[in-house]
Amino acid sequence: MAENREYFNRRLHSLLGVIPIGIFLIQHLIVNHFATRGPEAFNQAAHFMESLPFRYALELLIIFIPILYHAIYGIYIAMQAKNNTSRFGTFRNWMFRIQRWTGVFLLIFISWHVWDTRIQALFGHEVNYDMMANILQNPWMMAFYIVGIVSATFHFANGLWSFAVSWGITVTPRSQQIMTYVSIIVFAALTYVGVSAAFAFV
Repeated sequence: MAENREYFNRRLHSLLGVIPIGIFLIQHLIVNHFATRGPEAFNQAAHFMESLPFRYALELLIIFIPILYHAIYGIYIAMQAKNNTSRFGTFRNWMFRIQRWTGVFLLIFISWHVWDTRIQALFGHEVNYDMMANILQNPWMMAFYIVGIVSATFHFANGLWSFAVSWGITVTPRSQQIMTYVSIIVFAALTYVGVSAAFAFV
């Protein structure tokens, strides 16, 4: 029974990392990238997202609850993991280890980002271009956000590889190698979108 529960939790953790969390990450980065077109373009994109019907229900069910489950169970997995890169420093072992590091860091980064934006909105502050520009004008905060963006894009892209393996999509060494290339391309593309958006605010 315990093994079945562990199997179910790991599969659910993997699935939520792609759907809906991964989809939300891509959407969030794309909206932020409108900042490269100027303040008005970003504000219009942000206001469109804020005006969606049933916004709070969608945020709770599609974003916050899945992220909370994924984060809590992810920390459990990280604490149970036996990292052996000192003995077997293979590429995949390092990806496994960095996946755990970025997961722990993202728990801190996302909590801070939510405080910086969503919680401040509850206090009457508008989430707009000026808000993000004020946050990112601090070099330390810019560095923190850049590391957060890169951690998020790596965690998602590398998680795609694990998802494909755990769900039986890539079962042969050849298919897993191809998926490695796909995940690298996804990581590079999303990192470019996210980092360029961050610099557009300054």
